[in-house]
Formats: sequence, C-alpha cells, structure tokens
Amino acid sequence: MKYWNLFLFSEEMRRFAFGCFLGIILMLPSGTVSAAESLAASPARSHNPFNPGERLTYSISWSKIISAGTAVMEVKKEKAGGGREVFRFISTARTIGMVDSVYPVRDTVQSLFDPRTMESMSYSLNQSHGKRKKRRELVFDHEAGEVTFTENGRKETVAITRQTQDALSSLYYLRTKRDFIVGTPIVFDIHDGGKNWSVEVYVLGREKLKTPLGEFDTIKVKTYPKYEGVFMHKGEIFIWLTDDSRKVPVLMKSTITIGSIVSTLTEMKLGDEAP
Repeated sequence: MKYWNLFLFSEEMRRFAFGCFLGIILMLPSGTVSAAESLAASPARSHNPFNPGERLTYSISWSKIISAGTAVMEVKKEKAGGGREVFRFISTARTIGMVDSVYPVRDTVQSLFDPRTMESMSYSLNQSHGKRKKRRELVFDHEAGEVTFTENGRKETVAITRQTQDALSSLYYLRTKRDFIVGTPIVFDIHDGGKNWSVEVYVLGREKLKTPLGEFDTIKVKTYPKYEGVFMHKGEIFIWLTDDSRKVPVLMKSTITIGSIVSTLTEMKLGDEAP
C-alpha cells in the first residue's frame, strides 16, 4: 500500500475511529461454554438492557485485513444530585499497529445518563487525533429544554427536545428500544457540536451471525449518521444487535472511501447491578 493510500486511510480513521462503537463480547469462565450461550443464560437484572459493570471490548479493522484499533465501552454507577443513582458511560478508543504509526488516535468520551428518564445529563469528549486536540462538553437541562455546548472557548446554549441524546448515550438509548420491526424506522434526536440531528435507524431483518465468540441470533439495522460521534460517518453503517433483551452490538460494518471499517466484539462482561 502506497503512502497516499495510508494517508487516506488514516483520514478515514480520524473521522471514524472514535465512532466505531463496536461490538460486544462475553468474558468466559474457562471457555466451557460459548459467549452466545452465556449471554442467554444471564438474564438482565433490571428493565434496562445494560447495567453498571458492563464492559464491552471491540477490535477495529479495515476490511478485515488490517487491524486498525481497539475500543472499550463501560457502564458505571454514581450518585447525582438528590442522591439518585445514575449511569456513567465511558468509551475509550485508540489506533494500533501501522495505523497508529501513521495517524495515532486516542479518544475518551463520557456521558452521564439518567436511566429513569432515559435522558443524557452531560457529555464530555477528550480527543487526540495526530496533532489535533479537541475538548468538548455538553450540559443538558431537559426541564428548560436546552443544552449548553462548550468547545475551545466557545460557549452557547441551544434549544432541544425531551430525551435528546448525546453522541455516546445514543447507542445505549437505541438498546432500550423493544420494537424492532422491519420497515419501521426508530427515530430519535441527538445533539452534538452545537447542532441538533434527527437520526433514523432502519430494521433490515434477523440473522444468525457466527462470531469468534459463538453464534448469535441478531437483529440487523442500518443508519445514515450525520453527526460526529458514535454513529459518525457519511455513508451507511450496519449494526448487528443480539436479538434478546440486552440488544448487545456484536458486529458493525461501515463502508468508507477505501474498503470498509469493521468492529467486532472480542470481550464482554455483563453488568450485574440494578440501578
């Protein structure tokens, strides 16, 4: 691969690496059962498809040929105002190998989420792409119907609708949906970068998917993201979610200018604490 191809690829990684949110895997005890069997045998402890303690690890590759990076998504619990318990979503992503030598990416994103109202409370992004650095913060006030956006010294307040999500909480919010009906899009609002976006997720059907962790019954969905974040991209993104109450993403594939980016679940630890 010539250098200009590497450069183009690294640019795609710059635009996509953080957003490759990835698939999910189960941490297996002694390898005696498959991840799919363990997932089925471990019921959710609450009405939420995710709980504190959940940790999902993904490998990111280019066209399943070149290993491009890794990503980890975690759910933690903490106390908010009034003593109520909320979730903190933490996503970290980094490039590895050849891609890392060409265009190193280090991203940390956090989202504070109220599992009772299903609303994002705040969001922070700490991004390092090559020599580019970015810090972004969002503070949501759903009662007032607004969000305060801060980035690089710029601060502004923008009107939002109820249950508007941030770029990270959007994935978890999608997992809370119960009706995945072919032909009926799932629509929700996202705020990122000082702008509001309406995202449509289309249900394509159900498939049995073989993965390194075993075989899963999955729901295949497609979206056309327009914003910078977990679903960030200009083309189509296909996501395979487990066809159960947890809706765990086990595979994601996105077409890019050169080939495709594939995110595969490689490790998964399920949460075991109810909010």
